[in-house]
Amino acid sequence: MQVQSKAIGETVGHNQLVPLASARRDVEVSAIIPCLNEERTLANCIRKAQQAFAERGLVGEVVVGDNGSSDASVQIALELGARVVHQPVKGYGAAIQAAAQAAHGRYLIMADADESYDWSVLGTFVDALEHGADLVMGNRFAGGIEEGAMPPLHKYLGNPVLSAVARTLHRSPVRDFHCGMRGFTRDAFIRMGARSPGMEFASEMVINAHRAGLCVREVPIRLYPDKRGRAPHLRSFRDGWRHLSLILANAPDTLYLGPGLTLLALGVLGLAALAAGPIHLAGLYLGIHWVALAAMATLIGLMAVLFGTIAKVAIALYHPFVTGRMVPLLARSRPVEALALTGGLLAAVGFCADAWLAYRWIAVGGAMETSVHFVFVDTTLCVAGVSMVLGAFVLKLLLDSLKLHGWTGEEREATIDR
Repeated sequence: MQVQSKAIGETVGHNQLVPLASARRDVEVSAIIPCLNEERTLANCIRKAQQAFAERGLVGEVVVGDNGSSDASVQIALELGARVVHQPVKGYGAAIQAAAQAAHGRYLIMADADESYDWSVLGTFVDALEHGADLVMGNRFAGGIEEGAMPPLHKYLGNPVLSAVARTLHRSPVRDFHCGMRGFTRDAFIRMGARSPGMEFASEMVINAHRAGLCVREVPIRLYPDKRGRAPHLRSFRDGWRHLSLILANAPDTLYLGPGLTLLALGVLGLAALAAGPIHLAGLYLGIHWVALAAMATLIGLMAVLFGTIAKVAIALYHPFVTGRMVPLLARSRPVEALALTGGLLAAVGFCADAWLAYRWIAVGGAMETSVHFVFVDTTLCVAGVSMVLGAFVLKLLLDSLKLHGWTGEEREATIDR
């Protein structure tokens, strides 16, 4: 008799590390299928996965992550010998997580239930995993896209652009970031720690895999037209934006810190050179407009550095395997006090300079054109100093949360039954 199980992750918060179900030595591969009213195509996907197990002599299981189907999908899955894991939290990523957390296999292969991916090529992913890969991505552009399988907007704009942005910001070699067929080891799933409930879960997996230092490979696969005969769950612009925003938010090094440090350095140099008044450089007259630009560069650069630092600590809060030097250094040192003290001193100097200029203006009783450059400089000091103090307090909240979660600057071990 088939037993219908509940999702392990139903009552687990998004900020917790969720262990996988205990591994069963007799199960080598788990086929993970997210499902929401897929009665027309689900049976073929299950049969193809089971046939692939049989042809390769693998002991496998099919785990269906049901996301609230109102048709016969659950009954079909149970009749074909699949396990059904119910996930009340709506979303593609939520369904994948529920099924993966309940899987027993050493290797987990995921793909959609609409027959757009051929489950009979499951062995290709198993081969790559057995040869050392932690995450194996399908590449539809390398394997071929059947006519009508992908809308032109996705094929020529959405997927290539989003993949290019992700490759650039995250230094990833993956060419098809959003392919829905992929395989990974049980340990890799824990180390990736992807938790997005929606379609952006696909991007988060790859980003976190690189962040955790996992071995990521691609294999060519073919994409076929959706055979469900109804509109897909994917919404182009909504889900595209969710992918893009996640890609950008998780790239503090290249999006915040690199450009921020560059702007900050240029801005400070400009303010230092122009604080006393206009200068001539290589035949150019650098006056008040250049001071304004330097002030803008300084403040934007500082904001980017502060936000980038905060973003890296925030990422470490929910991602258990962070590589890099900044967060461990912050966890071991006293950055809050240093940042608050430095910012407080800068703000104090700026406000005192403003008070002195105000006194002179009252004493002189007229315009003070000669001090305009200096006003820009000390006003920048005031804004920068206050921003650093406020940023220090936000950073304190995040660092305290890291300590409460047991983060010591060393890589945390995840509980997993191998």
